[in-house]
Amino acid sequence: MPTKSSSQRTGARRRSEIPDSILRQLNCGEIETANLVEGLAIRFDLLLQSVCPDAPDDVLQAISSDDLGITRRMAFVGQWLAENLPAREFDRLRQHPSDTVRGWAAYQLPHLNNRSVATLLKKVRPLADDRHFGVREWAWLAIRPQLANNLYESLNQFEPWVVNSSENIRRFAVESLRPCGVWCSHITALKESLEQAMPLLEPVRADPSKYVQDSVSNWLSDAAKSQASWVETLLNRWDRESKSPATERITRRVRQRMAKRK
Repeated sequence: MPTKSSSQRTGARRRSEIPDSILRQLNCGEIETANLVEGLAIRFDLLLQSVCPDAPDDVLQAISSDDLGITRRMAFVGQWLAENLPAREFDRLRQHPSDTVRGWAAYQLPHLNNRSVATLLKKVRPLADDRHFGVREWAWLAIRPQLANNLYESLNQFEPWVVNSSENIRRFAVESLRPCGVWCSHITALKESLEQAMPLLEPVRADPSKYVQDSVSNWLSDAAKSQASWVETLLNRWDRESKSPATERITRRVRQRMAKRK
């Protein structure tokens, strides 16, 4: 019988502490991970076999080692799935019990003939609002290159996202276009012209969700690495115009990080 859902479990702090029964269910795609430690412990080859029993040995071998790195392995599997399964299989995978498999679904998207940013965002939206923290991270990482290559359209398409009722959707929009980002390439065109992102940032400067606030402060901390004076000017204006505790928390966090770099 499957164990509790990830939200009801406390994940192990080390791979060696993961119970065998939990690891078996993770590798079979029966349950979600409870934390990053569990996610890193999953055998991708076993999990892919549970999803695609006919997956060839060379593919299984390529993803069986940690040497490739978790992000590159996620992208590798996503592309392979896109190229070897019918496009309609995306909907099955994005609803899979395994959060890792749902992450693979996100990495399928750039390879499924999504010619426009609008189409891409429509497809990724359920994953952007997924119940699992890991899926939400994989979702923006997976499509970020295509968003960056179409920066103007992406910024326009995200305008309704930053006023959405879901904090996950609002946060996704901000996180997707961080100037530097985490585990991903920088967006040079954005770093050089930060004012382009004001329609993305202004609606969330007093966001009630700490999840979104943290993303906004991370965005501005990234931006300050290349344009500190621009960020400081923005923070000063927000201090004057918005007396919200949320805004104060955002600006304080950014200034603290800026101060550490001096």
